Amino acid sequence: QVQLVESGGGLVQAGGSLRLSCAGSGRSFRNYAMGWFRQAPGKEREFVATISWSGGKTYYADAVKGRFTISRDKAENTVYLQMNSLKPEDTAVYYCAAGPTTDGLRAGRNDYWGQGTQVTVSS
Repeated sequence: QVQLVESGGGLVQAGGSLRLSCAGSGRSFRNYAMGWFRQAPGKEREFVATISWSGGKTYYADAVKGRFTISRDKAENTVYLQMNSLKPEDTAVYYCAAGPTTDGLRAGRNDYWGQGTQVTVSS
């Protein structure tokens, strides 16, 4: 079974940091773009960040630019999201995803989704 499993979520104070991880299993994701989405209560799921299959291109939502960094370890079939200077408005369930291209992934056209990990930022 092909799976993406997120970890690293939790409770943090505003201004703090967290690092999310997403580990793939069941197949290699070395030739897939990967990325992160989030969904807050009462809001639609929104794009956060994506990284190309080579790791050479990254894209970020305006709300997280300068604060979040996406990276990947292709040998370990894993993608990360380093989140710094966290704000209460970053509170959401964060989902990882994989798809053929970064532009398709940003549009939500993904082949695989994880089940999500909760991030809560207190004031």
